[in-house]
Amino acid sequence: MSPHTLCFLLLFFIPFTLCLNQELHYLQQLKLQFDDPDGFFSDWNESLAGDSPCNFTGVICSKQSTFSGTGFVESVDFSNANIAGTFPIILCKLTGLKHISFYNNSINGTLSSDISGCWNLVSLNLAQNLLTGELPATLSDLPELKFLDLTGNNFSGHIPASFGTFQKLESISLVDNLISGYIPASLGNISTLKQLNLSYNPFFSGEIPPEIGNLTQLEILWLSNCNLIGKIPNSLSRLSKLVDLDLSTNKLTGSIPSSFTELVNIVQIELYNNSLTGELPSTGWSKMTSLRLIDVSMNLLTGNLPEELCSLQLESLHVYENKFSGNLPKIISNSSNLNELRLFGNKFSGDLPENLGKKSPLTWIDVSDNLFSGKLPASLCDKGVLEELLMINNKFSGELPASFSACGSLTRVRLGGNNFSGEVPVGFWGLPHVSFLELVDNSFTGVIGKSIAGAGNLSTLNIAKNKFSGELPEEIGALENLVEFSGGDNQFSGELPASIVNLEQLTKLDLRNNGFSGGFPKSIESLKKLNELNLANNKFSGDIPETIGELFVLNYLDLSGNKFSGKIPVGLQNLRLNEFNLSSNLLTGDIPPVYAKKVYIDSFLGNPGLCGDIEGLCDGKNVTKNVGYVWLLRTIYVITGFILIVGVGWFYFRCKNFKNSKECIDGSKWTLMSFHKLSFSEYEIMGALDEDNVVGSGASGKVYKVVLGNGDIVAVKKLWGGSKKGECENIDNESGSVVDNGFDAEVETLGRIRHKNIVRLWCCCSTKTCKLLVYEYMPNGSLGDLLHSSKSGLLDWPIRYKIAVDAADGLAYLHHDCVPPIVHRDVKSNNILLDGEFGARVADFGVAKVVDGKEKGGNSMSVIAGSCGYIAPEYAYTLRVNEKSDIYSFGVVILELVTGKRPVDPKFGEKDLVKWVCSTLSQRGLDAVLDPKLDSCFKEEICKALNVGLLCTSPLPINRPSMRKVVNMLQEIGSVNPMKFASKDGKLTPYYFDDKSDHGSVV
Repeated sequence: MSPHTLCFLLLFFIPFTLCLNQELHYLQQLKLQFDDPDGFFSDWNESLAGDSPCNFTGVICSKQSTFSGTGFVESVDFSNANIAGTFPIILCKLTGLKHISFYNNSINGTLSSDISGCWNLVSLNLAQNLLTGELPATLSDLPELKFLDLTGNNFSGHIPASFGTFQKLESISLVDNLISGYIPASLGNISTLKQLNLSYNPFFSGEIPPEIGNLTQLEILWLSNCNLIGKIPNSLSRLSKLVDLDLSTNKLTGSIPSSFTELVNIVQIELYNNSLTGELPSTGWSKMTSLRLIDVSMNLLTGNLPEELCSLQLESLHVYENKFSGNLPKIISNSSNLNELRLFGNKFSGDLPENLGKKSPLTWIDVSDNLFSGKLPASLCDKGVLEELLMINNKFSGELPASFSACGSLTRVRLGGNNFSGEVPVGFWGLPHVSFLELVDNSFTGVIGKSIAGAGNLSTLNIAKNKFSGELPEEIGALENLVEFSGGDNQFSGELPASIVNLEQLTKLDLRNNGFSGGFPKSIESLKKLNELNLANNKFSGDIPETIGELFVLNYLDLSGNKFSGKIPVGLQNLRLNEFNLSSNLLTGDIPPVYAKKVYIDSFLGNPGLCGDIEGLCDGKNVTKNVGYVWLLRTIYVITGFILIVGVGWFYFRCKNFKNSKECIDGSKWTLMSFHKLSFSEYEIMGALDEDNVVGSGASGKVYKVVLGNGDIVAVKKLWGGSKKGECENIDNESGSVVDNGFDAEVETLGRIRHKNIVRLWCCCSTKTCKLLVYEYMPNGSLGDLLHSSKSGLLDWPIRYKIAVDAADGLAYLHHDCVPPIVHRDVKSNNILLDGEFGARVADFGVAKVVDGKEKGGNSMSVIAGSCGYIAPEYAYTLRVNEKSDIYSFGVVILELVTGKRPVDPKFGEKDLVKWVCSTLSQRGLDAVLDPKLDSCFKEEICKALNVGLLCTSPLPINRPSMRKVVNMLQEIGSVNPMKFASKDGKLTPYYFDDKSDHGSVV
């Protein structure tokens, strides 16, 4: 090699080597800025890297030299790295950097306007982080930027008008932030834009800017849940390249522009959940040959479905909950793509097209709540992929097609409220994947086929109000997942199959108004989860088994109108029954004392041999009363009761508490279960349960402060004998009844966990009539009581911050350290107790649940547990329980600590605290949200805590951090400026700074 060549090569390599050395230095500085619990940067070792960072995880270099094979750092991708810290503006010193991704981390703080220094940046992805503050107006100064994704942060303020000056921007996504103001018309100036996604932001009520129609290169326009009002502008029809349009969940009015049919490249249109009126355009649809999904549901649209629209090769047609009428065009059956047809909640009439499903892979069809008639098309499942068949409340008639027996893909079938008749095809009973089968309120005949043994996934079977007959097959006991069986108002006969006791998941068994005979099957106590048992008006006979009293969750029992004989089992006193009826049987003997009260008299009428301390049941005249006499008797009872309440109410309430305490003292044999070494006996506790020692009362019971002989103090919760309705918590979703007061759940949960921030359960004591829980005493009561009282001034910010960290630590223990994890389900400020030093303990586990890791998306609950203002939005309609439900509730607690306001307040109008904070932030700013009692010197820390609370209360569960991450974020707030949280005598003390000095002084 000649000297000249060698010199040339040296001169060629030296600049790259020097540049890479410098970039290596910058990246080492970047690494030091982040908390890296998972060791993402573990291979960022300078000694291993040599002179180049190109082998670091997440770093990609450009190929600028054919000799070395390496060049400048071109891309950094830290997606899903679980790192935390502020955005490292030092990245802008990497002059060749084109791509940055911090997707799904904990990048916090604000995004500096210095980001404009990343001069060559082409794509910036900061989605799913914790960024706050306003969007930097300088972002539009990046001349090469094409892709900008800031989804899932907490950016606030307005979209800068300067965003309309982007030179090459093709995609911008600001989904799920706290951005307010109006959608700026200047966005219509970005001539290069292909994707505009602003969904899920609390914009001011405003119209869609007509200037959006100038974006002729636009392919995707997503403006769902943006608080849009007014009409859809005609200018959108100029978006000839538009593929996906989503304007759903707004307040748009007026009709759908007929010019929409000019969107010839459109594939997907979503306009659901608005207030659109009028009819769909009648013509022009034939030009939209690419259209695959149209969703205009939940509007006020009228008229018929256009035949041209139904002639397209649609995959999904959603027009439910409108006012459409007329027939479904038969031409829709020609589609070879149709897999979703949802028409429910309209006024469609006539027959379904005869060949519907013959050519198309129908997966979901829901035509419920219409006026359809005629027979069901036998071709609905011809492609073998039909999963949901929902036809309730129409006028369908005839028999079920025999072809349905071969539809093994079905998972959900609802045919109730029609005029179907004939026998159900034998194979239909045994479809292996059906979980919900509802045939209620038809005229079906015949028997339940033995093939039902094959329906291993069946959880709900509702065949009530038909003409089914014969015996229940023994094979029904093979349905190990069956939760609800309703077969009332049929013509069944014979005895209940012995195998029915194998249904261990069964919560409801309703076989009223049939011709069943025989007695209870043996081992009825095996149905441990049975909540409702209704066998009324059959021909059952024999004794009511004593073991029925072991069905501890049973609260609905109706055995009336049968031929049961013998005595009423004393064990029934163990049950908390909201509905109880044994009338019109052949029962004899005494009524158990708990039920020997006038309020239960209707439960025992028509049993001539029955005796009890109720007037009319022991005089030999106990025959079925005529209706007029019963009503007269009830009227007398009401009037008498009212007089008694007015006259002696004060005496009743004084004596009631004494009586309840006496029941505890004089109760039968006590059962004591201790979880720690005790220095007291149960009798020392009983003697202190008088009204003078009551310190609190809630939905589950009263709480007493008990001073022991050795000077120690404990708190005793005495559970109500029957559940007491309170607030909006623990209400059964269907019946409205109050669920169990939580003794078993509290004992099971607190008895086996140990943590400094979980309230300590010393022991529990119980008899048949009284249940007590003995806890450590918390002298400062509950956070809710203190925070929302005149004593809230005691809670300065350092104390509130400590409470938040302590409570988060306790919940993180439940979610991450308990095996299996525990979901509290009722996190609220009243369930966070404070010790003498304001240390916080999570309490009240009466509705806590163990999370089964096998359940995807969480465990499904039959009740809504929780308290008003704290319940996660998705929980109320899905009843799915997982840790994200607790995280939402804890976020509300943080907002309480920051604002000093209750979770619900009449001053909020129809809003709760979460919505009030979001709207007030956008309209009036931060100062209008913060509790004025808090010192302004902590404003920065309070603001950061507010951001954590907002993140926890994100409407989308996937955007809420884990509880362990919440603890880390809260701890970081205290570590940023620890001087403000100086420790004095082990207590958290505010630390203020003197303007004239760098040194602080404890105040």
